[in-house]
This record gives sequence, C-alpha cells and structure tokens, in this order.
Amino acid sequence: MNFPQNLVDGYRAFLFARLRQEQERYRDLAQSGQSPEVMVIGCADSRVSPEVIFDARPGELFVARNVANLVPPYTPDGAARAVSAALEFAVQALRVKHIVVLGHAQCGGIRAYAEDSAPLSPGDFIGSWMALIEPAAKAIGPRGKDETFEQYLTRLEHASIRTTLDNLRTFPCVKILAERGKLQLHGAFFGVATGQLSVLDQATGEFNPIAADDHARVFANPRF
Repeated sequence: MNFPQNLVDGYRAFLFARLRQEQERYRDLAQSGQSPEVMVIGCADSRVSPEVIFDARPGELFVARNVANLVPPYTPDGAARAVSAALEFAVQALRVKHIVVLGHAQCGGIRAYAEDSAPLSPGDFIGSWMALIEPAAKAIGPRGKDETFEQYLTRLEHASIRTTLDNLRTFPCVKILAERGKLQLHGAFFGVATGQLSVLDQATGEFNPIAADDHARVFANPRF
C-alpha cells in the first residue's frame, strides 16, 4: 500500500520551506521540551486546524481535537479518557495559562445530534459522544417557530462551547487555577466559509467578532 502522494508532496514542501526556516526552533524544542502557554480544544474536522487559524509556530499550541470539541465533566472513575488525560497534562505538567475551546460552523457532530441521525455503526460511538451536548440543547430550548434549521444549529454550536467551558470548570485543577487567576478559559467560534473568528464574552454569553476591521479589509481586497 502506497503512502498518500499528497502527504509526500506536502512533506517535501515542508522540508524546503518551513523546516528550513525554523530548523533552529525545532532543535531547541527537541532539547528543552515544549512549553506552550495555550491549550486549544478543537474539533477533529479537517477544515478547522488551530495551527493554521492562529498561524502558530512549532511549540506554541498544545492541541487536543475530537468530534465537536467537547470535554466530558470530571469523572475520576479510572476509565481511559483521552480528553481528560490531555487536559491533565496541559494544566498540571505544561502549566498552560490559557485554554481555548474552539468551535466552528457546519459542525458535523452537532448536526448529527440535532438531526438525531441513525448510527454509522453498531457501536454508535458518535451518538454516545454527542450525548454530552444534551445540557446545551436543553439550555437553548427547541428550534424557534421562525428560526431556520441552520440558525438553530449555530445557536447549538455556540451553546455547546459554553457547556464545554462549564465542564472544564468541574476539573479541580482547572477550577483552582482559574480562581487564582493563573489559568484563563476562553470560547471561540470559527466561520468556515467566512474565516471570521468570534470570541465569547463570558459576561454576556455572546460571541463577538475579533479583528473585524482587518477581516473586512481582506474580503474587500482579496489581494491585500
């Protein structure tokens, strides 16, 4: 079985461009280890890469990705929990200063929950995982009478981010450090089609665009 050619081509491009430019940084990271200040909990969706969206250099982001950028509540039951393990390492070992929950538009996991889609396999792993957003769905209520399904999905995508932030605060290490001001939690939402990034105002619960003027300039003049 041949390795995918597009990955080979991509690696060659990496060799002659980014690796050449950042070889010293890679060597330093190999010797001294990583010390990112930001953890991003993002979706596994191929269209929403945190490293690309934030133009991050090697070693700047500690990224954990899963379907619909979810975090289960703190459950110390001894079960293998990948998200909890990544969170524990980021907070306790790396001592990150920020955790960003990065949601996005057109999330397939959110849509699957909203549509109550049939299982893709007998295990229904997606269905079981997406049950985590039930509190978010209850918080926003059913689809409004004059609301399109797409508008409802956006509300649910936003609500899921807020619920995930609540779940993060159930972890003792997160709660304690946040209360001491040593760890900040953030919600963000990326528009796949527009490229617009919005950030959650936790006082109002609303998502507000950032760098809106720059975004408008780019779209007004694509060659900017």
